[in-house]
Amino acid sequence: MKDHHIPKATAKRLPLYYRYLRILNNAGKQKVSSTELSEAVQVDSATIRRDFSYFGELGKRGYGYDVEALMNFFAKTLNEDHMTNVALVGVGNLGTALLKYKFHQSNSIRVSAAFDADENITGRIIDGVPVYAMKDMVEQIKIQEIDIAILTVPAEFAQGIVDELVGAGIKGILNFTPARLNAPKSILIQNVDLTNELQTLIYFLHSQDEK
Repeated sequence: MKDHHIPKATAKRLPLYYRYLRILNNAGKQKVSSTELSEAVQVDSATIRRDFSYFGELGKRGYGYDVEALMNFFAKTLNEDHMTNVALVGVGNLGTALLKYKFHQSNSIRVSAAFDADENITGRIIDGVPVYAMKDMVEQIKIQEIDIAILTVPAEFAQGIVDELVGAGIKGILNFTPARLNAPKSILIQNVDLTNELQTLIYFLHSQDEK
């Protein structure tokens, strides 16, 4: 994403807006209001208008937003015109599920390689993605010009692998392990803690019941 000064919460919502605008554009719709967007993506209209305001004047009061123009703007903002190669490190149960995830719904994301230590898995092609041995990881990341790694390995191996990824030139890591990783500040790390997310959901459910 080109603009690094927008709030993180706004940045996380941009792909949601973009996907819905693509749906509208494919359906032939030309205009959409913030209220219509709000109902579709379940984000209040005031938040949508504030998110959009970080990028200047994207629509006109009383007219709404031009669907195609707004879609193209967010495509450019999200680098949808640029292919980003992604590596999956760890092809266990979660890793295999992620390989089957339909990343191709985004024209800009391609999982081009996977890596694992299990010799029963390496050398295979899973859902169109070749699985390489860990010893080949650094070389393949450089050859395939991979920018991002998804990490789904056991926590005790995570930091050592991250050190290798950084040395191979990885720019960002999506971390599904419970380990908190150390890397240079130039490396973007996004932590996805499924247990934490589930516990948070349970907390809010119980809070509602008490009310």
